[in-house]
Amino acid sequence: YSSNPLGLPDGNLIDELMELTAQSINHLEIQERFNVIKEIGRGKYGKVLLVTHRTPMALKVMPKASTKLQGFLREYCISLHLSCHPCIVGLFGIAFQSKEHYCFAQELVIGRDLFAVIQPKVGIPEPSVKRCALQVASALEFIHSHGLVHRDIKPENILLLDSHCQQVKLADFGLAQKRGTMIRFITGTLPYMAPELCGMALLDGQKEATAPPLSVEPSLDTWAFGVVIFCILTGYFPWDRCMDSDDFYQEFADWWRMEQRSYAEQDIPPLWKKFTPEAMEMFGKLLALDANNRCSVGEVRGYVLSGCDVSRKSLKQIWPRSENHLFFSCFTYMCEATR
Repeated sequence: YSSNPLGLPDGNLIDELMELTAQSINHLEIQERFNVIKEIGRGKYGKVLLVTHRTPMALKVMPKASTKLQGFLREYCISLHLSCHPCIVGLFGIAFQSKEHYCFAQELVIGRDLFAVIQPKVGIPEPSVKRCALQVASALEFIHSHGLVHRDIKPENILLLDSHCQQVKLADFGLAQKRGTMIRFITGTLPYMAPELCGMALLDGQKEATAPPLSVEPSLDTWAFGVVIFCILTGYFPWDRCMDSDDFYQEFADWWRMEQRSYAEQDIPPLWKKFTPEAMEMFGKLLALDANNRCSVGEVRGYVLSGCDVSRKSLKQIWPRSENHLFFSCFTYMCEATR
């Protein structure tokens, strides 16, 4: 999939696109050009409207009061740069500003997100998980090959075009950055954050203590991808956050640090006992505590295409000890964002 006809380095191309878009962005009110059908999504960023302009499309609308122009331009230009991939939501090349909002138009994906189909304590069928994992891995490989990092991989940002994950699309590049960008403040959903990110945000209520800047690397997406695979196979999070104070994370970390890591059922942490040795080997690579030891997302393809089972067939499910840990919650753990 070629999205760089000028042959520029991807980081430079994004900067060029942002500069050109800033110079040419039109001023117009939504109702002047679009027929607004209904609101189809809402979040911290703003809202998404179903509109028509010759063809149906999804219009992402972000209030100027809470959105920096550079953040809007970055999200739009990165999304546009990557939208040629079949497993990434497409764009129409339409961006403008109204009196109170920044807006851009994207492909209308009719369906639900992955989060909506996960059955608590059950997950989704293994064949669907494998189909989903292959497509998300392909999208992430494409993103990373262009020197970019998504930074917000979670089920809510994986859109389904059907109920069996025959076709999925990765969405929402609001947190995406060029590889190597140094970040001091972070944003995201805590259960999907890698240990190096959780170490930056020591949360005590609404207070935040910051560590030295961290370089944005594909390994952040690799970790989140591993957590997503666990979640959709089980229907619950593996932990609340990757910190020593979290017992569930500590159990996994102790297993991962074993000098001779064992895949025997008796040695695997309780929440992970349902998985086969092959699956645990995959998780051990995706969720390596040391970011430098994490595999690429593309290595998941080998495990999926090998035809090996993910779950042990005869094992009785072991539920988390904490009642709060049993179910997915619509509550999103958010840290302070800088975009």
